[in-house]
Amino acid sequence: MFRGRRRSRVGALEEAPPENPKAAAEPERVLLRGIFEIRRESCDVALGERALRWRRIQPELPAGGTRHDLLSKEESLELEDIFSVKLKRRCWAKHPGRDTLLGITLFICLKEQRNKLKDSTLDLINFSEDHCDIWFRQFKKILDVTEYEGHALSLLDECELRGFDGVVCVGGDGSASEAARALLLRAQKNAGVEMDCIPTLVGAELPLGFIPAGSTNALAHSLFGTPHVVTATMHIILGHIRSVDVCTFSSAGKLLCFGFSAMFGFGGRTLALAEKYRWMSPSQRRDFAIIKALAKLKPEDCKISFLLAGCSQNKQERKSQRSAESDCGGHWQTIQGQFLNISIMAMPCPCSMAPRGFTPDTRLHNGSMALRVVRNTTRSEFVKHLKRHSSVKNQFNFPFVETYIIEEVKIHPKSNSNGYSPQEEGGNHTTASEHGFPWNVDGDLMEAASEVHIRLHPRLIRLYGGSLEEMNDCKVACDCI
Repeated sequence: MFRGRRRSRVGALEEAPPENPKAAAEPERVLLRGIFEIRRESCDVALGERALRWRRIQPELPAGGTRHDLLSKEESLELEDIFSVKLKRRCWAKHPGRDTLLGITLFICLKEQRNKLKDSTLDLINFSEDHCDIWFRQFKKILDVTEYEGHALSLLDECELRGFDGVVCVGGDGSASEAARALLLRAQKNAGVEMDCIPTLVGAELPLGFIPAGSTNALAHSLFGTPHVVTATMHIILGHIRSVDVCTFSSAGKLLCFGFSAMFGFGGRTLALAEKYRWMSPSQRRDFAIIKALAKLKPEDCKISFLLAGCSQNKQERKSQRSAESDCGGHWQTIQGQFLNISIMAMPCPCSMAPRGFTPDTRLHNGSMALRVVRNTTRSEFVKHLKRHSSVKNQFNFPFVETYIIEEVKIHPKSNSNGYSPQEEGGNHTTASEHGFPWNVDGDLMEAASEVHIRLHPRLIRLYGGSLEEMNDCKVACDCI
C-alpha cells in the first residue's frame, strides 16, 4: 500500500494537464461506485471511463464543528496508467484451498521524476467476494487482460491484425506458447490449410515478441540467454527477429497443440501435481510437486519410434546416441521398455533448476530436436541424475539415460497401469481424464490417452531475439532435492 511520499506520486499523475481540454470538460460516466479501504482509510471509490477516483469518507461532524475543516481532497488515477490487476488473497499453509480474500491489487505506472516511470501497486481492500468480483471483472474488461487458459487463442483469433508489425506477449512460458499457437492456428486458417494435414503447415504471418514475467522462463533463457526484461524489450524495439523451429503434437491424426518442448512420465506427473496446488507460490508449488512425484516414482511402459536427424557433427553427441545406426539419418528406430521420463526438446530449456539447460546442445533453429529417455532405475540413481542438471557435470553420463537427435517421434504408452491416476492423488482433479496420460508441454498440462506423434517443423514462426553467447556459470535457485 502507498505510504509517505507515495501519496504525492499518485497526485503527480493527476496534476498533469489534459491533452484534450474538450474531452476533459465532458462529464465522465461512472461505471462502478463502492467503498474500499485505501491506505488504511475508508474511501468512496468511483470507477469512471477514464480514471479511478476516490475520496476519504467523512466522519460525523462533532458538536460545533464546521464541514469545511473535514473536507478531504479527491485523488485519482488515470486508467491508462494501470497495466494489470489481480485479486489480493491471504493464503494459509495449514489450510490449503481456504485462502481469505483481502481485495483487489492494481499494478500501476507512476511518474517518479521527470521523464522517469516506476511500477507500483494500489490496494483496494474489501472482504466481500461479490463486491470484489464485480470490480475485478470490470477492470479485466477495461484492460483486456487474458483471464484463463485459451483466452489468448480466442483474442488473437478475433483481433484484426492488419497494419501491425508484430504481437507482444507478457507472461511465462505457458502464455508465450499459447500466443505462438494462436498465431500459427490463425496462419493455417487464413491459408486454408486443413489442420489434419499436419506436414503441410505454413508459417505465422507476424513475429511474436516475448517479455518474460513467469516463474521458469525457459523460453526467455533459450531465446535471449537471460530472463532480463529490458533485454527482451530491446530486442523487440530494435527488431531483432529469428526464425525458430516448432513442434506439433498430434494423436490419431488430430492436431493437439504446437509447442517447443515436452515431458512425459515424471515431468508430466510433476506438472499435474503442481496444478492442484495453485494456491502455493510458484517455487513452493514446483518443489512440493517434485518431492511428491519422487515419493511415488513409477515408470511408464512405452514403445518409442523415432526418425533420426542428419549426421551429428559433434563427437560427444554421437557418443550419447546409443545406436549403431545413428550415424546415418533417415532411419526409423524403435525402443521399448520401462521409462521414468521422456523429454522432447526443440530448445535447450535453461532455467533455475537446470542452468545449462535440459538439453544444452539443442538450438531453436537447427532443424532437429533432442529425444532424451530415462529408463527405469532406482530412486536414488534417478535423484542423482536430476541433481546433475544443476551442476557442470554431464547429466547424460548414466547407463540408464539415452539421447538421440531426431526429427519425428511417436510415443505409445502400452497401458495406464503404472501411469497417472487422479484418484490415486486424492481430491478432485478436473484437468485430467480417467485414462489419460499427463504431458508437460511448455509448462502447460496436456492429456492424451493414446499414441502421440511429435513432428519438428523448421523455422515455422519468427520470434524477437538475438544470437546467444555460451553461458557457463549460472546461479541455481532450486534446493528441493
